[in-house]
Amino acid sequence: MENTKNTWKIDESHSNVTFKVKHMMISTVSGEFEKFEGSLEAAKENFEDAQFDFSLEVASITTKNKDRDTHLKSDDFFNAEKFPKLKFKSTSFDGDTLKGDLTIRDVTRPVSLEVEYNGTAVDPYGQTKAGFEFKGEINRKDFNLTWNGVTEAGNIVVSDKVRMIVDAQFIKQ
Repeated sequence: MENTKNTWKIDESHSNVTFKVKHMMISTVSGEFEKFEGSLEAAKENFEDAQFDFSLEVASITTKNKDRDTHLKSDDFFNAEKFPKLKFKSTSFDGDTLKGDLTIRDVTRPVSLEVEYNGTAVDPYGQTKAGFEFKGEINRKDFNLTWNGVTEAGNIVVSDKVRMIVDAQFIKQ
């Protein structure tokens, strides 16, 4: 008999999508995306057969600096007007590593994320929830996020490497 797949939806109010990038190679700037949606389908209790689908609204980016956020939404970086969503669709998950296709702007590339499954619990309202932490690193230039500047001293303003951290809680549907 075939296992029935369960569908889980991301709980936005208990999830975070953050990133970190080196600034002038001496400090780290963090930011987050405030609007996103995602789901997973899995038959196994340990989620090892899970298929993940995720997207976020590029215009919801915030780094606590209005000018920088405006620049990130511009064509120098994400071009939020022309490419309003960043998307991820998984191709495999073995319990530790999530592989999938990440689309930023008009570029889709394979990425690999480390996954920590934090367990499943029932909340006080009777909803079953599962928690995960996803971590990975991309080279932003692979996705046509190529803008950069150089300081007077010759330091690169923005690192090519971007670290991504997603803390996600999913609600069983």
